[in-house]
Amino acid sequence: MTLTVSLVAFESLGIATVLPGVARDIGGLGSYGWGLAALMLASLIGTVLAGRSCDRRGPHRPLLAGLAVFALGCGIAGSATSWPLFLLGRCAQGLGTGALMAMAYTVIGLTYPERLRARMFALLSSAWTVPSLVGPVVAAALASAAGWQWVFVLMLPLIVLAGALTLPGLRRLDGRTDDAARTPRWRGPAAASAALAAGTALLLLGLQLRHPAAAFLCVATGAAVAVAAVRVVTPAGTLTARRGVASGVIVRFLLCAVYFGSEAFLPLGLTELRGTGELEAGLGLSAGALAWVAGSVLQARWDTGRVRATVVGFGVLAAGLAIMAFGVLAGPGIVAVLGWAVGGMGMGIAFNAATTETVSQTPAAGQGEVNAALQLAQTLATAVVSGLGGAIVAHSGPVPQAFLATFLVTGLLAVLGLVLAPRLRASGRGSVQAG
Repeated sequence: MTLTVSLVAFESLGIATVLPGVARDIGGLGSYGWGLAALMLASLIGTVLAGRSCDRRGPHRPLLAGLAVFALGCGIAGSATSWPLFLLGRCAQGLGTGALMAMAYTVIGLTYPERLRARMFALLSSAWTVPSLVGPVVAAALASAAGWQWVFVLMLPLIVLAGALTLPGLRRLDGRTDDAARTPRWRGPAAASAALAAGTALLLLGLQLRHPAAAFLCVATGAAVAVAAVRVVTPAGTLTARRGVASGVIVRFLLCAVYFGSEAFLPLGLTELRGTGELEAGLGLSAGALAWVAGSVLQARWDTGRVRATVVGFGVLAAGLAIMAFGVLAGPGIVAVLGWAVGGMGMGIAFNAATTETVSQTPAAGQGEVNAALQLAQTLATAVVSGLGGAIVAHSGPVPQAFLATFLVTGLLAVLGLVLAPRLRASGRGSVQAG
């Protein structure tokens, strides 16, 4: 499972490195942002479908399907000669990555005792370490020496290896959650996940429009469709932050909105406002990723007081965001890098504690749905908050006020997380029914 997550990490970091070259080569610069958005939006659908399928039949089939669709997407994208065909491949990759990430956490919830889950979640976080350090370098070197197509080709044998190592051991889990057949039929959540992706896409499109009336119409319609869909594909009470599992989904959303929504503008802020090189700007991303792993390991070693640890983690993340924002806006740049290391530490502590606490409240019959909802919240938060920040920068230009506004938004979300984190503690058994 660690290798499977590493595949997703390398895809995320390595392909993002070569994406500008791909867009220039096959005519996609005019709609460059959709090269990233297509994967995230499709992953919303893959996440929900895999989670529901797991609750009915076990994790073997959805993981197999996820690997197969991910490989198909790599093949299509790697052989694409036009931007629309490339985007089709990215959509297939997104379906696969959504399924793979949902199944990674679900398998841990189904197979490991509670006393080991925090350590396993920390191990999954560490699966991002090597890709964070070498993924961009390897991808850039491959693209330069042999062409960007080989970045996608490289994934194919690794996908086969991950399947060979993982799938045989999952057969014994099939049929363990037959009682999930009494939950709502998967056709409803499947349609809702498609509506969620469409609504989010419309919202992101509206954020990019410059005509106020058209932008408002797109954003309002997209938000309404997305919120209605969220009610179907998340545990009951999610939108009202009900205590227990539902609040766990909200906490995941807020954590990822703060971390990924801020991190997306760290390199751009350093290069545009502080005049640093791309290498120094990239150090902030590596520092945050490595500190995240360290925070996860620290929380797993002392896996007690998970709710309190989540609150502490939110506080450390907020402090790191403040330091990083100061470094971006006033300098020197190294302050921003160090600040984001602090933020990464807080993210690792809170993410691991909140995930472990949420999964511990979920019975076996709901592991697929709940872990899918957690992964969905992460993807949705990243897409929406990054899109909002991107719209702010696009409309006003890369000026200090735009970055300040973006960091204020994520800072307010961090404060909201501090307020809601105590609701992770359930008054009774957490609900896992869709609502």
